[in-house]
Amino acid sequence: MDFMNNNINQDDSNYPPFSCTHSPNLPEILYNLKCSIAISTYQAGKLIFISPLSNDKLMQLPRDFEKPMGIAVSGNKLGIATKQEVVILANSPSLAKTYPPKPNTYDAFYMPRATYYTGFVDIHDLHWGNKGLWGVNTSFSCVVLIDENYSFTPKWKPKFITELEHDDYCHLNGMAMKDGEPLYVSALGATNSPKAWKEKITTGGIVIDIPSNEIISKELAMPHSPRIYDNKLYMLLSATGELVCIDTNNGSYEVVLKVRGFVRGMCKYGDYLFIGKSKLRETSTTFEKLKDTAVGRESQNAGVSIVHLPTAKVVAEFLYLNSVEEIYDIQIIPDAIRPGILNTKTPEHTLGLSIPEKTFWADFPTA
Repeated sequence: MDFMNNNINQDDSNYPPFSCTHSPNLPEILYNLKCSIAISTYQAGKLIFISPLSNDKLMQLPRDFEKPMGIAVSGNKLGIATKQEVVILANSPSLAKTYPPKPNTYDAFYMPRATYYTGFVDIHDLHWGNKGLWGVNTSFSCVVLIDENYSFTPKWKPKFITELEHDDYCHLNGMAMKDGEPLYVSALGATNSPKAWKEKITTGGIVIDIPSNEIISKELAMPHSPRIYDNKLYMLLSATGELVCIDTNNGSYEVVLKVRGFVRGMCKYGDYLFIGKSKLRETSTTFEKLKDTAVGRESQNAGVSIVHLPTAKVVAEFLYLNSVEEIYDIQIIPDAIRPGILNTKTPEHTLGLSIPEKTFWADFPTA
């Protein structure tokens, strides 16, 4: 199918903030799936909903969160890992219907309901499981549970990490869940000293089996976003721009698809994978080694590629023209084609009140 020009070189100063372009069929795909895309961009400080207004139009709704990273979706709950907190929001469709500024506009409405004060621990992937809310604590190189008892509760660390220290020894970043339990994690190196993983950043990546604490795949090109779909372990190799399927028995992998650009953030819904893409930061020492690679040469605007998994083909794309340069995570908001969301930056979120069988909006300020 025909896409927009992916090599976008226009002067982005000519566009309003968060200007974007997309393939013509993307609204129809989301509309037929009855879902919206949620992306986190820590660079822009936003959680953004991308929703189908109709079969041929998209709407995006950005909300401010401080350095948002991992997103967790479970039932009516939405969790966001931010710079020093994990914020929990709950969907209230009845509050959506009566939202004073825009009544009968939204079909879902996410309201802040709890905040866990983790401190600055650089939480990356975030997932709900059988025991609660799991996070990948990158600063302390461990997998943790997040609750009201502590900043975090360490539950597992790689066996090559000798002590829990606040200095990112291996850049543990991604986590794959199965049956409500963490099963695999990705890291950028099997290293045990501060930032040592940066030495072989493009070739030293690993996947670890959590129950056995054994490395099952190594020498990977910046692995991110491990996910189990249809009992197979999929992953993104950011330094080569590839979607791969890992053989967990021997550590080899099959390249499912080459996606142009730096890939990170992935979610499956129906037969589709939604894959995030980021621009390479020109001032980043982390990205410096990628500039002369295929990913560096192919780096394009940040956005989302939609892959039809049964055929391993990119069927639609969404690209930002400005404002958003890096995406960390992608999740799908199911059964919502116009979700709303409030953050805790303004008093507005305190006016939406929910009890088990009823909701209220307190006196809303008028213009």
